Amino acid sequence: MKIAVAMSGGVDSSAAAALLQEAGHKLVGFTMQLWNQRRGLSVDEHGEPLPSRCCSLDDVYDARRVATELGFPFYVLNLEREFERDVVEPFVASYLAGETPIPCVACNSRLKFAALDRMAQSLGCEKVATGHYARVEFDQETNRYRLLRGRDARKDQSYFLWELTPDQLSRSLFPLGELAKTDARAAARRHELPVADKAESQEICFVPDGDYAGFIDRYLDAENRQESAPPPGEIVNTRGEVLGEHTGIHHYTVGQRRGLRLAHERPLYVVQIDARRNRVVVGEGDELLSREFMAAGVNWIAFDNPQGAVRADVRVRYRHEAAPATIEPRADRRVRVRFDEPQRAITPGQATVFYRGDEVLGGGWIVKDCDR
Repeated sequence: MKIAVAMSGGVDSSAAAALLQEAGHKLVGFTMQLWNQRRGLSVDEHGEPLPSRCCSLDDVYDARRVATELGFPFYVLNLEREFERDVVEPFVASYLAGETPIPCVACNSRLKFAALDRMAQSLGCEKVATGHYARVEFDQETNRYRLLRGRDARKDQSYFLWELTPDQLSRSLFPLGELAKTDARAAARRHELPVADKAESQEICFVPDGDYAGFIDRYLDAENRQESAPPPGEIVNTRGEVLGEHTGIHHYTVGQRRGLRLAHERPLYVVQIDARRNRVVVGEGDELLSREFMAAGVNWIAFDNPQGAVRADVRVRYRHEAAPATIEPRADRRVRVRFDEPQRAITPGQATVFYRGDEVLGGGWIVKDCDR
């Protein structure tokens, strides 16, 4: 087949390309230039650029080196404008609304896959391949493509792919889905690729130091929108009693313990961010537990919109261990999820993904914790 390969400049996408070429496929490589480094927003307190191991100019260079080494054509897609519009702006808006967003899901499905899929089809490519640790299979009985967890549970990335459409899944290839990370590195070394021992990226590409509030402050300054920054306000307990003052709700997230600057006989955690009243609500550990939440923007992969309740194992963030729950469909692509047992720190803005065994049934965006 002729396959378009997304090249991030890391070991995973490079190994995926090498394995596909080894299997006899004809490849075309694409790297996406996403975050405009010239904006000067990803900097430290001294204004110096922060090192990033994802989507940097060095990564573009590494991707080109790998394509050259393997001998297939390589192109760079400049998606800086689309990335800021579709990923960065919603990220900032979500934090200002008191949520804790996860931009990598939207980036994968709405930007990377969508752009690469269009380009691949225009060049006559039959499939689009990435270095994700996930699997896709065609089910002849249901006549649908199924999205499955990667075999290596420690590296499984199916959580980030639940927004893919049936058409996108039908053209998706995940060559690493059956492999472990050690296998990917071994493949890269076997092909003598220059990125075989490159460290993997863990951070959000445009916030490499993890200081989301600092990035948002700099972004608002650059956009002359300083008035949009949340002002200081009250920190209250779950009974509404004022315990202190916060420095702006975008500095806090549900489950946070450090940085509250509160004296209390037992540890306190952020249990809710009330953007409407500009309040941060704190409580003890057991007050972080809740059983229900609402999700919006739900995308069902395994079947069409269900008419009745669905039993599934549900994750409420990437590192959360999926727990048994009942999913009740509502109107307008919304669902109500009720866990069998209370779960910790269910956070608006995060993605929730529904599993049955290894299969991804679908997912959505957490919009409300029904217990609060």
